[in-house]
Amino acid sequence: MTDPPDFRLEHSELRGDDEFTEFSSVDLPYYSDWHGSFDKLPWATDDAALAAADVAIVGAPFDEGVSARPGARFGPRAIRMAPTVWSNVSAWSLQLGVAPYEKLRVVDAGDAPIVPSRFERALRVIHQKVFRVASAGPIPIVLGGDHSITYPSAAAVARAIWPRRLGVVHFDAHADTGADQWGNLYGHGTPMRRLIEEGWVAGKNFVQVGLRGYWPEEETLDWMGQQGMRWHTMVEIEERGSEDVIDDAITQALDGPEAIYLSVDIDVVDPGMAPGTGTPEAGGMLSRELLRAVRRIVGRVDLAGMDVVEVAPPYDHAEITAILAHRAVMEAISALAAKRP
Repeated sequence: MTDPPDFRLEHSELRGDDEFTEFSSVDLPYYSDWHGSFDKLPWATDDAALAAADVAIVGAPFDEGVSARPGARFGPRAIRMAPTVWSNVSAWSLQLGVAPYEKLRVVDAGDAPIVPSRFERALRVIHQKVFRVASAGPIPIVLGGDHSITYPSAAAVARAIWPRRLGVVHFDAHADTGADQWGNLYGHGTPMRRLIEEGWVAGKNFVQVGLRGYWPEEETLDWMGQQGMRWHTMVEIEERGSEDVIDDAITQALDGPEAIYLSVDIDVVDPGMAPGTGTPEAGGMLSRELLRAVRRIVGRVDLAGMDVVEVAPPYDHAEITAILAHRAVMEAISALAAKRP
């Protein structure tokens, strides 16, 4: 294939910039855009500012794809505002021995201009926002939002790096490979199937870590096997240890592709450490295991994009889930910085 696949939701009555600028900033929902940047980083409001950056934070305040408890639309703001001890000026990673913001120029590109109730439009503008960021040069780190935002985000990254191929490492309690969600093809239980079906990522390079619980059922697992997908359950992590599993996941995701998209559903972590999510599943990873895994992956691969999703502040306690999500982003940024001379 010489050209990237078509993003199936790309067509609408309004085209390109017309839809992207349909609403002014003051008309967007109160939880969206320009409240305060991630770690007080500078805003990147145009292509020139993006082109000068190494990493760009993008918000995707959308949760109309949820199958259970809503609230993840408030996730980007909560992650940006998560309590931190020091400002970005003096940030120092004790884990990696690096000052990330001295090595990298990191900016906040704001949120995709999402409005409630227009489901497909939301996914289109997320795709367009992430594609603009990735095409300008910086690595996009997307703050969700429910997991349906991975479909437009990862597709945008795959499109931006084309003809290089993209592998995915996906942390989650759930596979998110459903055929549909009560007839909806684009809910938070279906994005990984859409990415594979449309050809953005080959099934054999889609690797999932942390699966547990009582879904998916055999039919969906059979489909996953037919695509060549690889997955590592919590039982495997318990028996083999997380580091061996992560090393296998890296090898599998890079079996052909040149770059990796990392997707972190916060519910991969045990709800005792991450209660603020819409679909909690008992028996998950420890927060320290997830943070170590993020460092290990980003330190070893060519990271093309990342998202952290399903943080739902209405169910959080003392902001501990938002803090964990913030730290997952920081570990990725620090691991990128540690690779710089």
